[in-house]
Amino acid sequence: MANPIPQTRDQILMAAEAAILAKGFSATSIDELIAEVGISKSGFFYHFRDKTNLARALLERYIEQDGLVFDNVFAEADELSEDPLHSFLIALKLLAKVFSDLPNGHPGCIVASVCYHEQLFDQEVRNINAKAVLSWRARFRERIDKIAERYEPRINVDLDDLADMLSAVGDGGIILSRVMGDRTLLPKQLLLYRDFIRLVFDPA
Repeated sequence: MANPIPQTRDQILMAAEAAILAKGFSATSIDELIAEVGISKSGFFYHFRDKTNLARALLERYIEQDGLVFDNVFAEADELSEDPLHSFLIALKLLAKVFSDLPNGHPGCIVASVCYHEQLFDQEVRNINAKAVLSWRARFRERIDKIAERYEPRINVDLDDLADMLSAVGDGGIILSRVMGDRTLLPKQLLLYRDFIRLVFDPA
C-alpha cells in the first residue's frame, strides 16, 4: 500500500497555493486548509510546524516547479536551434504558448505574493524569495551572455537588466491579465519582450 504521507503534504501545499494566490497569505487560515484537504489539525502540524514553515515549503515548491518549466522550454528550444539568439527567441515563443494554453490564465506568482507581504514572513523566507529572483536572473543572463558573444548588442544595454526584464515582464503580464480579465495579455507581453530581444541583437 502506498504511503499517504507525501500525498497529504502535497495536497496541503496545493490547497495553500490556490488559496494564497486567490486572497493572500494572511487571509488564508490553517482551518480552511485542513477542511479543504480533509485532515485534522494535528495532521497539518505533522507536516508543518506553523504557517511560516508552510510558507517556506510552498515557496521552495513553487521555485522548483518554475525551474522545471524553464528547463523544459529551453531544452526544447535548444533542440530546434543551435544558434543562441534563435534558441532564445524560440524559447520565449514556447513560453508564451505555455501560458496561452492555460484554460484560466496564469494563477499568479508565489514569489510576488511573498514580496507584496514580506512583513508577514521571517528573514529565511525573504532570503529564499531573493534567491529565487537572483536564480531567474542567472538563468536568463546565461542565455543572453551566449547571444552577446555572437551578436553585439545594437544599443548600450546592461545584460543583468535585460535578464531581469523577463522577470518583470512575466510578473507584470500576470498582473495585467488578472486585472483586465484577459488571459492573452501575459503571452502578448512575452512576445513583445521577444521582439525587443530581436531588435537588440539581430544584426539585420
